[in-house]
Amino acid sequence: MNVQQRSRRRKAAFILTPILLLFIVFYGLSYGSVPISFQQIWAVFTSADSQPVNEKIIMNLRLPRVLIGLLVGACLAAAGALLQGVMKNPLADPGIIGVSAGGGLAAITAMILFPQLSYLLPMLAFLGAFITALVIYLLAWDKGASPLKIILAGVAINALLGAVTNGIMVIYSDRVQAVLPWLAGGLSGRSWYHLGFMAPYALIGLALTVFAVKPANLLLLGDDSAKLLGQKVELQRFLLIVLSALLAGTAVSVAGLIGFVGLVVPHAFRLLIGDDYRFLLPLSILGGAALVVLADTIARTWFDPIELPVGILLAALGAPFFLYLLKKRRLM
Repeated sequence: MNVQQRSRRRKAAFILTPILLLFIVFYGLSYGSVPISFQQIWAVFTSADSQPVNEKIIMNLRLPRVLIGLLVGACLAAAGALLQGVMKNPLADPGIIGVSAGGGLAAITAMILFPQLSYLLPMLAFLGAFITALVIYLLAWDKGASPLKIILAGVAINALLGAVTNGIMVIYSDRVQAVLPWLAGGLSGRSWYHLGFMAPYALIGLALTVFAVKPANLLLLGDDSAKLLGQKVELQRFLLIVLSALLAGTAVSVAGLIGFVGLVVPHAFRLLIGDDYRFLLPLSILGGAALVVLADTIARTWFDPIELPVGILLAALGAPFFLYLLKKRRLM
């Protein structure tokens, strides 16, 4: 791909992705068991002769769910993009290397053993993800933490945390029923309350990604080149992993174990526009937000009268895409 072609693709992506996101948000607000037209949605937000039923559906049910979906998708995609850059490996993803599993274990432990601490779920999930990232980093350390060792340590830790999570669920089987939908990953029943306790963490994490662009680009040059440019490679790698843990933990605390967003979205944009994080990171954030809202809307409308957990739908869509990339040797 030459420079001009890549530049055109970047411009097109920056124009089309926000437009697509707006259409998906409208789709999420419009469709459900009760379809609501654009004019009716506009009336709700402008208080221009809106019907009370439409106002309740939009303001109490669909709007908070769409906003949560936007933040969850943005956080997961940003975390995946950063981890793929830090580890120089397109397989790096919060779900695959164990960061999401660490946040999930902390959240499940709180929900089952300490339900009175549910308001602290974002903080607890972040701490679980952060401690997991720290353990993975220390296990991979040998005069520096190589990306390959981080991946291998992450896969092992992911398996261990999965076993611990299953053990807790077996021991406290009488309390598991409330946690099962969360394990499948979904936004069912999410409200302004959930948005209120996750939004500060999500917005802080997403704002900090602005400062991650330069170090992520420098790390792509390789450790030796980055050191020659005066960069503290190990410190920057560690801080980016911590930021990824914050983003992944925040998403996990509300949406549960949703996979493939952090893997598929950044990789798709990387194939389209290249590795430059000045363009890749913001587009991944927008793309991740759009994907989760679209998948959640499809999951709750296309399978009526049941509501399919969005995590199941994303896994069903993400796994074939991943295998397609693998077959085309785009992951090597």
